[in-house]
Amino acid sequence: MTDGREPASAGGHDLSAGGHDLSAGGHDLSAGGHDLSAGGDVLDRVTACAREALAAYGAHLAARARVRLLNVSENATFLVTDPDGRRSVLRVHRLGYHSGQAIESELAWMDALRADAGIRTPRVLPAADGRRVVFAGGRHCVRMEFLPGSEPAGADGGPEALAHFAELGAITARMHAHARGWQRPAWFTRFRWDDDEAFGAGPDGGPGRWGRWQDGVGVGPAEAGVLARLERKLRERLAAFGTGPERFGLIHADTRLANLLVHDGTTAVIDFDDSGFGWHLYDLGTSVSFFEDDPAVPALVAAWLEGYQRAASLLPGRPLLAAADIAEAWTFILFRRLLLTAWIGSHPAAADAASLGASYTTGTCDLAERYLGGALANHVA
Repeated sequence: MTDGREPASAGGHDLSAGGHDLSAGGHDLSAGGHDLSAGGDVLDRVTACAREALAAYGAHLAARARVRLLNVSENATFLVTDPDGRRSVLRVHRLGYHSGQAIESELAWMDALRADAGIRTPRVLPAADGRRVVFAGGRHCVRMEFLPGSEPAGADGGPEALAHFAELGAITARMHAHARGWQRPAWFTRFRWDDDEAFGAGPDGGPGRWGRWQDGVGVGPAEAGVLARLERKLRERLAAFGTGPERFGLIHADTRLANLLVHDGTTAVIDFDDSGFGWHLYDLGTSVSFFEDDPAVPALVAAWLEGYQRAASLLPGRPLLAAADIAEAWTFILFRRLLLTAWIGSHPAAADAASLGASYTTGTCDLAERYLGGALANHVA
């Protein structure tokens, strides 16, 4: 999920000499699985892809650049430091998630947001022959500028966090408004975040975009019963909500504070890897990813909504969220939470997944019971 930001810590894995192993156990890749979580020598091979890709940008990079792992999530992201000390970011894609055309589509929207809406996004650094997506070692790779900055303050519910959530809501409104009016290229293609794509079509609910929630960590018979009821209710509410253009369109699909970079008073948006077609309010659900049950969430959601509505009121066409939209806020928070329960099960090598484990499933069940019982209705501070 996180892409293109150097961690605040001085850590990281120096892969310039190879020899790294992501041993996560033998994970089944057949049903929404994730090849970067497969264990063995996968990261050595991915690093070799990165080295091969750099050759497309010049022999000096391939031979002399220092390559350091920043993050493993959907993709492997590397910090590249050239012989002159200049930094860039190289994203090596996981297998089977996006086609080259879909990646080009992502990059096209990032360019358009920067040019048309004044939203700062990373610039793509083309290869020597002009390619923006390089195919190396059997994987798609994209090199982008390194953006300085740091993630805004976390979700402690204090004034600083509330201000950042209001800004996040405002930026999201501007992205949604741009997407509504943007004339996409005829070849543009991205996947969808509707319920069938998320959970899988059919009565057994899988495999979906990130695998099956039934395969989440700690999902036993009791948990499966609660989560099956949650999925049925979510599908029911989403079907009633509908996919009209005022509610459903091109979205970032991972708008968290972790994907903002603040530097010298400006804010950039990164990691468009999950961008696609979904409900606008799904971006609200993503804003509280991994801590949806924190007591601060209602106030943070309220700040996000205030920022969104304030920005929307100043945009052409005033694309405000209606009261009926806002009433479904927790539907989209739980929709995202159930998706992340599946994600944790299918991404054991990702840092967030490793740290959350079965406790996240337990929290999902607790939230599900509250949602199903009506305790979360209109629960926004």
